[in-house]
Amino acid sequence: MNTHIRKRCKKYRPPVTDSRQTFFVKQPNVEGAGSTLGNSRFSAEECRKALTEMLILDELPFRFVENWGFRKFCFAMNPRFDVPSRRTIVRDLYKLYVEERMKLKKYFKSSQVRVCLTTDTWTSIQNINYMVVTAHFIDYDWQLQKRTLSFSQITDHTGESIGRCIGKVLLEWGIDKIFTITVDNATANAVAIGYMSRKLNSWRGDGTILEGKYLHLRCCAHILNLIVSDGLKDLHESVVAIHNAVKYVKSSPSRLDRFKRAVEHEKLGNDGFVVLDVQTPWNSTYLMLESAVKLRKAFERMEEEDGHCVLYFKDKEGDEKRISPPLLNDWENAKVFIHFLSTFYDITLDLSASLHVTSNIYFKSWCTIFNQLTSLSTERDSLVSRMVVSMKQKFDKYWKGLDKTNNLLIIAVVLDPRYKFGYVKWRFDAFFGVTQSHSMISSLKEVLVNLYEYYVTQYGSVSVRSNDDMSSFGSGLAETFYGKEKFREDSL
Repeated sequence: MNTHIRKRCKKYRPPVTDSRQTFFVKQPNVEGAGSTLGNSRFSAEECRKALTEMLILDELPFRFVENWGFRKFCFAMNPRFDVPSRRTIVRDLYKLYVEERMKLKKYFKSSQVRVCLTTDTWTSIQNINYMVVTAHFIDYDWQLQKRTLSFSQITDHTGESIGRCIGKVLLEWGIDKIFTITVDNATANAVAIGYMSRKLNSWRGDGTILEGKYLHLRCCAHILNLIVSDGLKDLHESVVAIHNAVKYVKSSPSRLDRFKRAVEHEKLGNDGFVVLDVQTPWNSTYLMLESAVKLRKAFERMEEEDGHCVLYFKDKEGDEKRISPPLLNDWENAKVFIHFLSTFYDITLDLSASLHVTSNIYFKSWCTIFNQLTSLSTERDSLVSRMVVSMKQKFDKYWKGLDKTNNLLIIAVVLDPRYKFGYVKWRFDAFFGVTQSHSMISSLKEVLVNLYEYYVTQYGSVSVRSNDDMSSFGSGLAETFYGKEKFREDSL
């Protein structure tokens, strides 16, 4: 009957599904919230591509596509979509990766954009060395873009190995114009930057800015981590006591449940979430203290009602006796730590941002830290004053003076219309005195002039249309407006 109806019966016309037919649907916004009305049509290829992108964006495992619940949902949404297996989705993922990789390589080649790099190396618990290289650049729409170029193993952490690995990545992607390379403060990285500076300058004349003079950019967040970690190097017993209390609570599910009940009985309006600090990032100590102080009554209640808690603090940790539960004085000291470290924590978050430009906020953050350490150096609290002395020494090692920082970070503030040279001079006058400030401002003006003349030499003159006619400015922007020497010497 089916053969007769579909192949022989001339009067029967089976329904035809036109793949070009569009439907009036709600389309989700890019931000993920809300939707807009628009036209759409079914496409199996587009569905598979969207599924592939979903696994990437939501970081889902490959086997997710084989879950019965997901397949049932897809069938209910559109029975015509055949959900691929996880092996097929792996091939789709690799195909998408190759396509996006080719697009990015083509963009780098055609745009000749100057790229900023960040790189870091570390060793896993399996003693395997890894290195990641990330590119940051401004696209045609003046939007900051971030792309991970390489995540690979590296033989060792020497400067030559790091430099060769970066060079290999740049050759692979066709990138030969670099603005800065951001690294941490390991000595090997200075060697790697020197290696890359020589390579980039040999590849092309404008491979670096001013022959790589400002290629090396030390990670500001890493320096801040070193500064605060130095102050917390000899951890106060109050911090250790609170650390042990939090460690006890989080050491088993049953203890955490008892702690949550204590939070509920004390009516603290909190779900009992506490953070246990780790050794590497100092801000985990700040988060631990901040969360623990809010739940102080719950810790005290648990100490009174839980007999195991008392026995825990009587045990030894290694060869030393574990510090007793936090007392009244320990909680008060924790409040001092929180108040003191809050500024550094906020600055760390600002400097660690990766989705927007941060170079223009460096100088302001630097001023805030400098002012904080200077004002607290005379603090009557002996606990704070000892911490400040250690932190000030580390600050001076990495950040005191123009010779210890990349001047482009200050030029970024000068080019910010909200601040300009006036703000920089005002800060320098307050911190270093008028005489030293004048010398520092003159040096920065020299840097700005050198930068402009470099760009004119590499890319030609700049034309600016005035109300009367077209004026062409050649090698000497400062000469055109107010005279180069006057620009260098005049006070603001």
